[in-house]
Amino acid sequence: MLYLKSFELPDVSFVERYLNGISARCIYNDYPFTLFLGRGMERIEFAPITIFCGGNGCGKTTLLNVIAENLRLKRESAISRSALFSDYATACKSSTCFGGIPDGSRIIASDDVFDFMLNLRAFNEGVDLNRERLFDEYRRAKRNDEGFQLGSLADFEALKRMNEARSLTMSKYVNKRNPPNIRGRSNGESAYNYFASNITDNALYLLDEPENSLSAEFQLELLQHLENAVRFFDCQLIISTHSPFLLSLRDAKIYEMDAEPVRTASFSSLKNVRTYYDFFKTNEARFKD
Repeated sequence: MLYLKSFELPDVSFVERYLNGISARCIYNDYPFTLFLGRGMERIEFAPITIFCGGNGCGKTTLLNVIAENLRLKRESAISRSALFSDYATACKSSTCFGGIPDGSRIIASDDVFDFMLNLRAFNEGVDLNRERLFDEYRRAKRNDEGFQLGSLADFEALKRMNEARSLTMSKYVNKRNPPNIRGRSNGESAYNYFASNITDNALYLLDEPENSLSAEFQLELLQHLENAVRFFDCQLIISTHSPFLLSLRDAKIYEMDAEPVRTASFSSLKNVRTYYDFFKTNEARFKD
């Protein structure tokens, strides 16, 4: 499915006029106005799967954030904005298919996944602390069930706990009052499940380096999930990555942002992918032991 057809970045003449116009405001950091100039990126054409590939500093994450800002996509984590970021995003032009961008569309950044895993860890730590408190409560209830006098509503609640403590084992008493830990998942599995639950159907998704926190195994699982989302559930994906696994997404249109000028390239011709290939070819004999 195609929702976003093309995206135009401000050209040289526009940037020059704009920067001359703000010189009186004493703004000396022109980011991101000059980041993509002269790199052959005035107009970007999209496919159902489009990938921006390149090393750190090539601008792939900035480009995703600019597109998300221009389209007003939903996002969870905030981004660090330069003084001119919003002006630049507004100056860009997007071309959409009939019907426009679906309401459920969003950008998923690495920080969203990290925050999710930190919240998961904090939840589990809170469960553990509450469990210890309930252990103490159970012991006190067992000790204080003799000579108890009912004098207030709070006393009535305490009496109910003492009655339960008499009738239940410690583990049953605690488990009844405490939510279970969200256990049994590695960081990689938790990160994968975050993507799987947030990439659903009929929407445009921008994914910023989704391979972060994912092992090779889970990157391959994510690859399959993304291919299915496009093939069967009418999703469009725009991804920034340097993962050789995600770069192999079937029928993806890949922009090689380390090239000058930026160009579209096949998976097998990418420098990043060739580095992995050459490494494993050099060590091929070691896999035959």
